[in-house]
Amino acid sequence: MIADRGLVRVDQVAALGGLSARSLQRLFAGYVGVSPKAVLARYRLQDAAAAMDAGEVVDLAGLAASLGWFDQAHFSRDFRAVVGVTPSAYLQRARSAP
Repeated sequence: MIADRGLVRVDQVAALGGLSARSLQRLFAGYVGVSPKAVLARYRLQDAAAAMDAGEVVDLAGLAASLGWFDQAHFSRDFRAVVGVTPSAYLQRARSAP
């Protein structure tokens, strides 16, 4: 998951490991303590913040789509829950930083 940021669904990760999605979920619950979906989302959110920090973001809807969210509303909700501010507020701060 770290090496292949193109993975956006649990079934993709499970297939790479030769497991069912449910088996992967059980392994993550036992060893990681969170679901594989939560880990994938966290990586995608980190990638979103890094893209904003690097000045690579033209529009947030495009960023959300490129990282596997189906719409900007879900992306915004997930981003705010983890980062603490909306993507637009984060982007505005990133653009104004020296």
